[in-house]
Amino acid sequence: MLPSFYQTCLEAHLTSAQYLTLQLLIILLQTERNVKLERLATLFPQPIQFESRRRNLQRFLGLPQLSVKLLWFPLVNYLVREQFHPHKMNRKRRRYLKRIKQRGYLLLVIDRTQWKERNLMMVSLVCGRRAIPVYWHLLGKKGNSNLGQQKALLTPVLKLLKPNPVIVIGD
Repeated sequence: MLPSFYQTCLEAHLTSAQYLTLQLLIILLQTERNVKLERLATLFPQPIQFESRRRNLQRFLGLPQLSVKLLWFPLVNYLVREQFHPHKMNRKRRRYLKRIKQRGYLLLVIDRTQWKERNLMMVSLVCGRRAIPVYWHLLGKKGNSNLGQQKALLTPVLKLLKPNPVIVIGD
């Protein structure tokens, strides 16, 4: 289901019950494509009452082990390492790697967006024609972000990507 590196990283930080819950949630999200807690609790395959399943999922999603820095950063670090030092490459991959090495830097994009009532600021790593979200933060206010908030968002990402030269693009 998950790539082996993901499994290793997740198993290192989660108990076996928590890891199983995460796997079930991923399967549910892939099939259902609905993130409403009540709907997930209804479909969650656990032989307990609905309210107990809902509370169980709430507690699970609030775990401190499910932090971006603890689980996502090692995965991003692995992806960056694989970008620059891949083990198996086909012709397309070799050409892409050559372009990246010629460019000589990683490209980060910072953006803020209003999503319903939520004000989300995100940093993404550009990989070819795609951007992988690296770090994000919900702003507690409406409107634009200031330089302090942008620095606070970029600091952990720059520490993560420290050995590599980075260019940040924002609007």
